[in-house]
Amino acid sequence: MQVQEASGSEHWNRVKKRLRAELGDDVFSSWFARVDLEEHNDGTVRLSVPTRFLKQWIQSHYNERLMGLWKGECDNVHKIELTVRGAMRPRQVAAPIAPGLPGPKRTKASPASEQRLDGFCDTNQVAAAQAVTAALGRGDASNDVTRDVLQGAALDPKYTFETFVEGDSNGLALAAARQVASGGAVTFNPLYLHASVGLGKTHLMQAVAAKVRASGRKVLYLTAEHFMYRFVSALKAQSALAFKETLRTIDLLLIDDMQFLHGKQVQQEFCHTLNALIDGARQVIVAADRAPSELDTLDDRVRSRLSGGLVVGIQEPDFSLRRNILSTRVNQAQRSYPNFEVPDPVLDYVAKHVASSGRDLEGALNRLVAHNQLTNQPITQEMAEMTLRDLIRSSEPRRVKIEDIQRVVSKHYNVTKADLLSARRTRTIVRPRQIAMYLAKVMTPRSLPEIGRRFGNRDHTTVLHAVRKIEELARGDHGLAQELELLKRMLDA
Repeated sequence: MQVQEASGSEHWNRVKKRLRAELGDDVFSSWFARVDLEEHNDGTVRLSVPTRFLKQWIQSHYNERLMGLWKGECDNVHKIELTVRGAMRPRQVAAPIAPGLPGPKRTKASPASEQRLDGFCDTNQVAAAQAVTAALGRGDASNDVTRDVLQGAALDPKYTFETFVEGDSNGLALAAARQVASGGAVTFNPLYLHASVGLGKTHLMQAVAAKVRASGRKVLYLTAEHFMYRFVSALKAQSALAFKETLRTIDLLLIDDMQFLHGKQVQQEFCHTLNALIDGARQVIVAADRAPSELDTLDDRVRSRLSGGLVVGIQEPDFSLRRNILSTRVNQAQRSYPNFEVPDPVLDYVAKHVASSGRDLEGALNRLVAHNQLTNQPITQEMAEMTLRDLIRSSEPRRVKIEDIQRVVSKHYNVTKADLLSARRTRTIVRPRQIAMYLAKVMTPRSLPEIGRRFGNRDHTTVLHAVRKIEELARGDHGLAQELELLKRMLDA
């Protein structure tokens, strides 16, 4: 069984690499970065996602592609199952009906409405919507909808301003967040934070939410997916008006993962809510993995409104900040494990080699804590290198080899490696050969003579001609330029 699971994990890693290469980093990060392999057994692949919306989106748009890639890895795969792990469900409103009394009448939704909502709601959402509809019949739905909307997503008590470590890469974002949390006149509205995964966007947003909520003001913190879920549920329950009015009475609205906000009607309602809050001098904070201008799936009006506030990016932490983050987390760990110690050279080693994000740094430190507590062995340089070897290896840039380029190009253009190295001059061979030479020049440190030798002992002038030819063609041929980018992503994956 263990061998089979390891094999399934390897297959899944290759499937993800193919997806990233075909879809690009942005699309892959949006839809597949949080998909995990749960089981691969008896021809069935079971994947899990964090939210119901993500499950439905992947099933609607990528199910066939996933099946094709899995079949390419394992011929016996005949079914892919998607499940939701730990998805937050809004509190369902109980709707008991007294014995002998008829239930509330169900109002038939218009075909247009059904069409708009198709694909967003499953049976659990429908049940919740029917419960709210029943409450409408009793005349108390408005209060229930208000309580449900204002409940928001749970805040992590660890995410406070006191636990946020400041550095040059996040100083402006921290200052803006503190200013918003302090209250007073609304200065930055909306405040838009953008950064890659693990750089502190969610930490700052929840720190603001916690501080403002402690002051007694109305705060709503949601992810974009949860916003869509609640809006669609309100439409199903025909309580959208109460939903909208409740949103517009809050003092602070925080929307995380804005890149996942999809659907024309949902975006329109978000834009209306955004305008109403800003015009009413209520604060809005939005976070995403890129700047507003780069969110191509958003409506132009939403992008324009978000760009009109203070847009602040958080960059990757430098060595000094990474070192401070580790020192802070060590001090926190020592509250639970008083004997836990990490020598300064080990902290320097981790800070130097785990450079992608603060989240990876915390993961690295958690491994050291676990190893120390479970084995009772002291933290040493050798132990750190062994414990963190996969994390450090994954952070190093992949070195592309000429053999990799020849293999990928041959497979992509359905030719053999022998064809690329041969003297054949047919168009179906010449163009892939020139592209392979071009990629070898731009993606490896090899010299032109070395590349020529690796392509059938050709002269360096032949390689130079191929490189210039492909560069010239790519400038005038958008399709070829995209094809080159696809090949580069496949080689980097």
